[in-house]
Amino acid sequence: MSKRVKSLIEKELAGKFEAMDGVAVISPRGINGITNNQMRRRFREKGVRMTIVKNNLARRAAEKTRLKGFDKLLDGPSALIYGKSSIATIARLVMDARKANDKLEIRGIFFDGEIFDGEKGVEKVSKMPTREEAVANIVAALLGPGRKLAGAIKGPGGRLGGILKTIENKTKETEGAAAPA
Repeated sequence: MSKRVKSLIEKELAGKFEAMDGVAVISPRGINGITNNQMRRRFREKGVRMTIVKNNLARRAAEKTRLKGFDKLLDGPSALIYGKSSIATIARLVMDARKANDKLEIRGIFFDGEIFDGEKGVEKVSKMPTREEAVANIVAALLGPGRKLAGAIKGPGGRLGGILKTIENKTKETEGAAAPA
């Protein structure tokens, strides 16, 4: 490959890396074309892409981006999995692909300057909440005490109202029974 072609590929990768917060790395070795296309299709449906890269070009392209340091995961044939989805979603997709294909070698995930190495690291990331799940947990935690307070305030008042209603009904019954006599 000529220097000019390498330079163009490096610029394209650097452009892709600018928008990335994190990336998963797998080895495409041992995956046939049909399985590869099926895996890419499943990823694409979730807004995730898979790109096979030359390691040296990926290292050079990542030097000036937030992905600086992920090159430790690049060893042999490498495919990068990235997208607009959260890194936890990407990890879950990679783990699902691993369950579907035993030959898939997972190298790890890189985000926030940390490397989660191997299948165990990807599994750890897949158990983290996505952004949406984290926001929902925070909202639920904030609303929980308010619900308890409203129940505590409403509960005794409701019981008192029930007692007063019963007394009122009994007085009407006794007045109604006393009037005809």
